[in-house]
Amino acid sequence: MTLLERLNRDDHFARSIGARLTEVKVGYARAELDVTDTHLNGAGICQGGVIYTLSDLAFAAVANCHGILSLGISNTITFMQSARLGDHLVAECTEQLDHHRLPYCDMKITNQNGELIAAMTGLAYRTGKEYSYDTFM
Repeated sequence: MTLLERLNRDDHFARSIGARLTEVKVGYARAELDVTDTHLNGAGICQGGVIYTLSDLAFAAVANCHGILSLGISNTITFMQSARLGDHLVAECTEQLDHHRLPYCDMKITNQNGELIAAMTGLAYRTGKEYSYDTFM
């Protein structure tokens, strides 16, 4: 089983909102989601937690791409503009520091027009336990 398949299968919450990994390689991951009416908040725009979860899925792939179980310990997200019904969102995560215990990543979330919706940073903790998969994709 690939890392992409494992996370798409095992991250039940991300899967429940329609988020899916579409690309994973060492130090990089891409996750995508189509905004539906179930993602809208009371203001009629995409709930921030949906955008956060999409980005967090890409972050999980990058944090775990070295085969060591890694868990997010700090994330900061900044929303630049609203996502709307029908938008296709893409979260791209890039590893900035491959630290043996505390890897650091940057994420950007864009819509189908390439417009920046949000930016996120993430710090993970490598537990030292093996996180097994066969390959990335």
